[in-house]
This record gives sequence, structure tokens and C-alpha cells, in this order.
Amino acid sequence: MDFGVVLQTNPPAWRTVGLAKQAEEHGFDYVWTFDSHLLWQEPYVIYSAILAETRRVIVGPMVTNPSTRDATVTASVFATLNEMYGNRTVCGIGRGDSAVRVLGGRPANLQAVRDATHVIRELANCRAVEINGATLQFPWARTSELEVWMAAYGPLALKTTGEVADGYILQLADVDIARWMIEAVRKSAEDVGRDPDAITFCVAAPAYVGSEDQLQHMRDECRWFGGMVGNHVADIVARYGADGGTGNPIPQALTDYIQGRKGYDYNQHGRSGNTHAEFVPDDIVDRFCLLGTPEQHIAKLEDLKAIGVDQFAVYLQHDNKEETMRVYGESIIPHLREHVTAKA
Repeated sequence: MDFGVVLQTNPPAWRTVGLAKQAEEHGFDYVWTFDSHLLWQEPYVIYSAILAETRRVIVGPMVTNPSTRDATVTASVFATLNEMYGNRTVCGIGRGDSAVRVLGGRPANLQAVRDATHVIRELANCRAVEINGATLQFPWARTSELEVWMAAYGPLALKTTGEVADGYILQLADVDIARWMIEAVRKSAEDVGRDPDAITFCVAAPAYVGSEDQLQHMRDECRWFGGMVGNHVADIVARYGADGGTGNPIPQALTDYIQGRKGYDYNQHGRSGNTHAEFVPDDIVDRFCLLGTPEQHIAKLEDLKAIGVDQFAVYLQHDNKEETMRVYGESIIPHLREHVTAKA
């Protein structure tokens, strides 16, 4: 299993770069960031600094969208970074949440996400693409390679992911829900003749390492995540109803908890201690996140690995960033790596 961290690009930018460097030092493979240009600093500028200051980690947004970012410009950014730093980027994409809602807009439709995925992937892999009746290609890109991973929750979004994406990003760590969604993506891939084993499955959620007597504090630090996920769940319920409107119902655990949701303040998006996540019960925090001792983290990660998760990405929006990375590097990540002995 690979491991990543998910950062916000809060000022100063060098703080973000420093956390990325620590992540690499502790053995993490990926450094992701939010992509919301009004709420935080521009991530792509910071990616260049991270790549210059590190040697191995792969960087990318979790996630960008086709509404606030023109697909050809996004492709150009990734191709440029890859030409400069040797193919150490990945593009996470979705319909858009804070980046578009803060502007008063709505998430993009899935056709727009599908089209953007195609344009970004083709151009950033040094291939030509048809746009508005013209054949376009970067004449300066020679070696760039890029995968595009899609974030999804709802039935049609999961179907689209299986049909076109190189990877699937699920932003919650409930094992039962993850199993259901991974199976939906894999089935969609099989239905269109794709190899589901070629899709990378990434689960992302807050992880906080602490003792049993710190559990309530850990929950309170990570409760914001249930509020963020609730935005997407509310969209699903509004569109499909609680059963998803399909023959394969959305897990009830994903829809029941938002009944107490009253609103959302994007000025506090992704921040611990926010004032709009009180509706999220403790059991949802426990299910969606990884909290507790290193042994408890390992046990849940083993369960996620068993259902096909290839990467776990740690949201570090809490008061224990450095210590969580340190414990993961020393006590947790080694247990999830393939073990090779010097002498058989």
C-alpha cells in the first residue's frame, strides 16, 4: 500500500513545502493539496517548490475541477511540471465543491468532467486531442506522463470513474462503504471492457494518532470531515433520493447522518473546530476517519488493503500534523509495505 498526505495551501507557502518535505522523509509517497483558489494559495505554484525541494514524492490536487480550471491550461501546468521534474505529478479531478460554490456556482456535470479528463490526459501525455474542430498538441512536451484520478460518491459518478479514470479517489475511510464503491467502479470498468485491476484505488481521510483517553479530542479535531463529505452526500440525496435511484442502493450509513445538516460555511471549509459540523455524530467520525493507537490504525488499514485499496492519503487538518506523520513513518507504514528479507 502507498501512502499520501493531503495539505491545505495556507500561508506561508514555505510551511506547506516544509510539511511536504517531512512527509517524504517519513516515507510517504504522495503529497496532495486542496485546490480552491479563493480559500487558499495557488497550489500549482507551490507544487513547483515542493518538487524542487524533494526527490521522490508525487504531487497533485485532491481535487481540481473543469469549471474554475480550463482543461488545456491544467494539462499545460502538469506537462510543464513533468518536463521540469521528471513525471512526479498526478491529477485528481471531480465535479468541484468549494472552488465553485464559493463563487456562487454549481458543480460541473459528469460529461464536463469526462471531457476534461480526456483533454488533460491526452495533452499531458504528449498526445494530440481534438478540441472545437481543431487538433491540438503541446509542441514542447516530449517526456511528460500523467494519470488522471477521479473523485466520486454517487452512482453515475462511480460509473464514469470506472469508464474513463486511471484511478479512483474516495474521500472517506469507512470499510463497508469503500467496499461498495470500489465494487461499483470495478464493475463499470468491466462493463466497458477495461481491466479493473489497472485502476488505482485511493482512500483519503483524516488520520490522528493518539491514546484511548484522547479519543474525544481526536474526534473533535476531525469532525469537520463529516461536514465536508456531507456536502457531496446532500447532492446525491437531492438528485437520486436516499436509495440512489438505482437498483444498487447507496449505503444507508452514508445518507442517514446528514438529516441533521443545516448549512455549511465555506469560510471554514476543511478546518478543525468549525461551527457547521455539530450534526456529525461520533460514530460517523469513527467510521469515516482513522483515530486511535498505531495498532488501531494498522488494523483498519489492513481491512482497507484487503478490499483493494492501493493508497491511503492522510488529511492533516488537525493539531497533530508532524507527530501523526512521524508515527506513520516509524510504526504504521512499515506494517503495510511488502516485506522483503535479505536472506530467505
